[in-house]
Amino acid sequence: MTNHLISKSIAFLTLGCKVNSYETEAIKEIFRGYGTKEVGFSENADIYLINTCTVTNIADRKSRQMLHRARKQNPAAIVIATGCYVQEFAKNHEGDDLADIYVGNRRKSEIANILNEYYAKVERGENPERFYVNDDQALGAYENMRSVTVEEHCRAFMKIQDGCNQYCSYCIIPFARGRIASRKEEDILEEAEALAKAGYKEIVVTGIHLSSYGLETRSLREQAELKADNGDMPLLDILSKLSEIPGIEQIRLGSLEPRIVTEEFTEGLSKLSKICPHFHLSLQSGCDKTLHAMNRKYTTEEFLACVKRLRKYFDRPAITTDIIVGFPGETEEDFEESVAFAEAVAFSQIHVFPFSRRKGTVADRMKGQLTEAVKKERADRLIRVSERLKEEYYRAFLGEKTAVLVETVTEDDGILWAKGHCRRYGCYRFPVPSDLAGQMVFVIGTDITTDCIIQAKMVDILHKIE
Repeated sequence: MTNHLISKSIAFLTLGCKVNSYETEAIKEIFRGYGTKEVGFSENADIYLINTCTVTNIADRKSRQMLHRARKQNPAAIVIATGCYVQEFAKNHEGDDLADIYVGNRRKSEIANILNEYYAKVERGENPERFYVNDDQALGAYENMRSVTVEEHCRAFMKIQDGCNQYCSYCIIPFARGRIASRKEEDILEEAEALAKAGYKEIVVTGIHLSSYGLETRSLREQAELKADNGDMPLLDILSKLSEIPGIEQIRLGSLEPRIVTEEFTEGLSKLSKICPHFHLSLQSGCDKTLHAMNRKYTTEEFLACVKRLRKYFDRPAITTDIIVGFPGETEEDFEESVAFAEAVAFSQIHVFPFSRRKGTVADRMKGQLTEAVKKERADRLIRVSERLKEEYYRAFLGEKTAVLVETVTEDDGILWAKGHCRRYGCYRFPVPSDLAGQMVFVIGTDITTDCIIQAKMVDILHKIE
């Protein structure tokens, strides 16, 4: 088929999670193969592609706003909508021109071909198809997309899993993303080796429900329990193989389901020296009544046991989390119980989310919906607690020699300042003698700013973390 995309300008916009960012980068690489020219989203373009999000009603609104913005920016452009909002709501737009083409999840690798065919049909005077959205039942197999999603040219994200089977009462993602599916081991390792050869020191292993990696062929019971009957631990196995790749010096994990943090898993993880001691365990609430209403599969006691295991096998690990405030039926006492639990765990950071009603979820239909004012007030209170806990955690490391991956170097009044994160994901800023972006260095923290940036001095350059 004739290449109708060559030399056309295309602008991309990603909304939502790191997985979306990874997939957008993979889509960009496919379009480059067609000879397109990438421009900024605020520029005039022939094609606009928006990778949408639907995790909350606010995300839905933002997705629609960005599609409107693209249409307004150049009415003659082709506007493509893809992602989770499309998967859930494309059918609502059959009679409008919000976008020219709608592509749902697990079909993103087809977008360039779809667009090329769209142009061909228009050229022939035919009416092109606009909607490419699988039924939920078709969201099965893993869509293999390769990308180098790079953060500051030294840290790359790598998606190895898609879908979720957990069906928390507030979440639409299992419907938008489909059942769990895992990337092939050989493809994961091949991409990691390519990243290492390209000079990337750290990879962030991510997925929609990372803890379900490798379980799609298991029984529904095994999938629900995140545990294979024969004792296999697929996620630990692939992390072990990634750790053997020369050049990859750090492996950081995306969000983990607390229940995967068993004694066996944690002990095995601790034997992999490249694993960063930074673990994101999504709590969502520190109140058992609320956890039950959310359809989370653990209690606060079980969550705390997971945290204790991590602290048993890792030296002062950073434990970060998500907490939703203002869930339907959450009383002031429930909220205070959740805050008290967060303080008892002593998280190094809490991502706080006021509950957002999401059409299509069980929680949207629950009684006891709280006002926006109450949710905001509770979120503000918990954010203050998070800021205090974060400072207390990182202040304890002042004066210690710490390895930092330099992400950026900027000049200020003739001084070069480096900025980067340590293995526990503390953010450091310090003067350097030259542009050391992408290098691993040792620093000693001296102070912490009000926004929790650790001021430091560099003491050595290293090339490998032992």
